[in-house]
Amino acid sequence: MTKLNQTYSNRILTLIIILIATSCNDFLDENPDNRVALDDLDKAAQLLVSGYSNASPNFTDWMTDDVSFTVGTNLRLSHQEIYTWSDVSTGPTEQDTPDFYWFQTYEAIAHANEVLAIIDDMVVPEDLEPRRDAIKGEALLIRAYGHFMLVNLFGEHFSTSAGDGVPYIKEPETTFLAEYRRLSVRRTYDRIEEDLLEGLDLIDDSFFANSGKYHFNRNAALAFASRFYLFKRDHATCRQYSDLLLGSNPSVFVRDLNSQEYKLASSSITDYPRVWGSPDEPANLLLMRKVSLVQRPDFAYGPERNFYSSLFNASVFGALTDERENPALVKGLNSVYPLRYQSLFQRSSLNSNVGFPYYIHMAFTGEEVLLNRAEARAFLGDLDGAIADLQILAEKRYSGGTPNITLAALQSFYNSTDDLNNVLSYIIFLERRKEFLMQGMRWFDIKRYRLTVTHDLPSGSTITLTEDDRRKVLQIPRSAIDIGGLEPNPR
Repeated sequence: MTKLNQTYSNRILTLIIILIATSCNDFLDENPDNRVALDDLDKAAQLLVSGYSNASPNFTDWMTDDVSFTVGTNLRLSHQEIYTWSDVSTGPTEQDTPDFYWFQTYEAIAHANEVLAIIDDMVVPEDLEPRRDAIKGEALLIRAYGHFMLVNLFGEHFSTSAGDGVPYIKEPETTFLAEYRRLSVRRTYDRIEEDLLEGLDLIDDSFFANSGKYHFNRNAALAFASRFYLFKRDHATCRQYSDLLLGSNPSVFVRDLNSQEYKLASSSITDYPRVWGSPDEPANLLLMRKVSLVQRPDFAYGPERNFYSSLFNASVFGALTDERENPALVKGLNSVYPLRYQSLFQRSSLNSNVGFPYYIHMAFTGEEVLLNRAEARAFLGDLDGAIADLQILAEKRYSGGTPNITLAALQSFYNSTDDLNNVLSYIIFLERRKEFLMQGMRWFDIKRYRLTVTHDLPSGSTITLTEDDRRKVLQIPRSAIDIGGLEPNPR
C-alpha cells in the first residue's frame, strides 16, 4: 500500500479529530492551515491551492453497471465492500473509499472557510479590491462544490421528499470535539446555490497566471452551475448556464477525436491520456490532482470485455466507428480500461522510493455541459435543440462517415413507439455512459434515474441494487457518527 502524505496532521475538521495525535490545547493553538497567518492576498490565494480535495470520486464506478467482477487484479477488502454495496470498514486513511472522500473533502472545505473568514475584513488598496473579490469567489465555489459532491454521495438525490443531506460547514474550526448536524438535502442544495451564485459573480480569470485550469475559473463555474441545476431538475436554469458557457460555437468545447492530434496520440499509452487531460485542451474546464490508484489497470474492477465492445458498438450510426473505444488497456484477465488518465507518481522526497500515485481528474468538461444541455432541452420539449447538441458531439466521436441524428432513426434504432422525449433521452443517456465511462459519473446517473444494477460474483451468483435501494446513499464514516454526533443513513 502506498504511503499517504501527512494530510491528516494538524489542520482538519473536528469530524476527523479521532486521527489527530496532539493534545486538545495543542490542536487549538495551531493555526488551522498549519502554515502562515492569513494577512495578505497572496497567502489567502496560496491557501486555496489546498482547497481542492485530493480524493477521487471514481471509486463510485465500482458500484455501477459499467463493471463486472474482475479476475487477476489487486482486490482489497474495500473494493469488495464497494462492489457489493456494503458499508466500507477499512477507515479514512485508505484512498479510493467513501470515508477517504468524506474526510479529504471536508478538509478542503476547511481551507476555503479559513479564507472566507478573513477576506472581507482584509484591508487592501483600492486597485487590489478586484483581486480580493476574485479570491473570495474561488473560495465560495470551492466550498459549494465540495458540499455538492458530498451531498450527492452521502445523501439521497435531490427531490421534494429527500431526507438528510450533509453538514454544511461555513465557519473555521474553533471548538474541540464540536458536534454537527445534517441539513436536509433540500437545505444543503439551498446553501450550495447561495455560494455558487455569489462565487460565480465574483470569479475573475484575469488573476490566474498559467494555472487557470487548476482553479475555479469562470468556465468551470458555469459548468458547475449547469450540473447543479440539472441535478436539481431545474432544466430551464441548466440550459441558461449551459448556454452561457457554450455560446455561439459549442463545438469549441468538444475534443475532436477525429483530429490529427488525437489520431497520432492514439498509438501511445502515454501520449493519449496526456493529450486528453491537457490544460491546453479547450474541452477541459477544471483539472484536479487526485491521490488515487483508480487509473491503474491492475487495480480493482473494470468493464468486462464483451460488455465494453457492445457498449461502443451500440450506435444509431450503424457501421461508423466510435473513436472512444480505443485506446484501452487490458485490465486483469477479463476486463479492459479506457485510457483517459496518466498514471503519475510523486516521490515523498528527491531520493525516496516511496510517494503518492495520482492522476489529473477532469472535474468539468465541455462535453458534459453539452450533454447537460441536450438533456435539459429534451425535458423542456426542445427536441430539435437536443438533437443539434447530440449532432455536435457525434461529429467529433464517430469516424468512417458522416453521422446524422434524426428522431426517425432513433425510433428505429430503439424499436420504440415511446414518446419522442423518452426516445431522445435514451440516446442522451447512452452517450453520457460512453463519454464518461470509468470517470466517476455513472453512479450519479444511476441515482438520478433510479436505475437497477446487478453485479456478478465469483461464485456464479448475482446481487442486485434495486431502484430505491437505501444503499445508494453511502454510509457516513463511523467516526463522524461517534465523534461528530451525526445520524447514520438508514440501512
